[in-house]
Amino acid sequence: MFHAPNVFQRAPLPSATRESEPRHRGPLPTAEAPPATAGNKPPTAVPARKRDAYFDNAKYLAIVLVAMAHAWEPVMEGSRTTRALYMVAYTFHMPAFIIVSGYFSRSFDMSAAKVKRLVTGVAVPYVVFETAYSLFKRYADDSPGQPISLTDPWYLTWFLIALFIWRITTPLWQSLRHPLPVALVVAVLASFSPTIGDDLDLQRVLQFLPFFVLGLRLKPEHFELVRRREVRMAAPAVFASALAAAYWLAPRMQLGWLYRSNSAQEMGAPWWSGAVMTLLLFGCALLLSIAFLSLVPRRRTWFTVLGAGTICGYLLHGFLVKGAGYAGVFDAEPWLSAPVGLVVVSLVAAAAVTLMCTPPVRRALRPVTEPEMNWAFRRDTTRR
Repeated sequence: MFHAPNVFQRAPLPSATRESEPRHRGPLPTAEAPPATAGNKPPTAVPARKRDAYFDNAKYLAIVLVAMAHAWEPVMEGSRTTRALYMVAYTFHMPAFIIVSGYFSRSFDMSAAKVKRLVTGVAVPYVVFETAYSLFKRYADDSPGQPISLTDPWYLTWFLIALFIWRITTPLWQSLRHPLPVALVVAVLASFSPTIGDDLDLQRVLQFLPFFVLGLRLKPEHFELVRRREVRMAAPAVFASALAAAYWLAPRMQLGWLYRSNSAQEMGAPWWSGAVMTLLLFGCALLLSIAFLSLVPRRRTWFTVLGAGTICGYLLHGFLVKGAGYAGVFDAEPWLSAPVGLVVVSLVAAAAVTLMCTPPVRRALRPVTEPEMNWAFRRDTTRR
């Protein structure tokens, strides 16, 4: 996903103009220094913009849900309740994360500095962690045939390549008169196009595209509407209804619809069901994302600082989940599928991803998640 920039204080929401774009982890540029003044006086220092605690809180809570859902997957067989929880989480956790990613990509315009940030903040981590995960599976799972392929993302690295493609096409979506309907048409067409194949995980890239485009179209006032008191009051009822519906659907619905990684025909369904499910799931994901975002604390909390390290939590927690699976932990401990086991798995996953988002971990991973790489770019680009 997801998919995830030190003092964090509550600050007003950024305006929709490019000049007031808030700082954000990922391939967004830092503020350029003002030109030198007359008389060769040094330029006045530009004060660092404050981060908005709300968005850091949202990113942290979303990444915790991602980690917990990944941890539920090996233990949910035989538990209808766990499967229902898993379905609810998978319906909205990545869409919500992608919407926020799109919101913070509004100013991407293919300028040299922003392209540099896209390469260093997204492309480089993708290459490093796609290689690392492939090697991890090869040796930890005793799978010597596991290839290292940068065109076939494995496990959770798909979000990085998707974010790269979405961001690099941002100018196109910003220039269209009605980008969201166009993105929905693209997603619908992808849902019944089995010939797309697995290269760059384009099925997911195209089927999740509408959420990113929606984020591009959002403005600060939209988040103000989401956080209105009446929306917060309705959110628990929305989640309760979603959980009840998921409990009924659990034995009847293929999980592949939530992953959006295959076409309808590849899941043994008629082609037209791809269009229906794409639009239906978009509506459900949007409704649950609104409910989720309405409940996110607006003030600075103990976990606000962790919002800047969500990219680390996202990229690292997969090693823990897959490592436990390769070691046979989930098979050797059948009690993990019981209600008590579900609670334990959830707490361990939440605690682990929390530690992975901490500033020390972020600093340790900065050479691969936020590298400078000034040696690879022209000097005028690195100055920006």
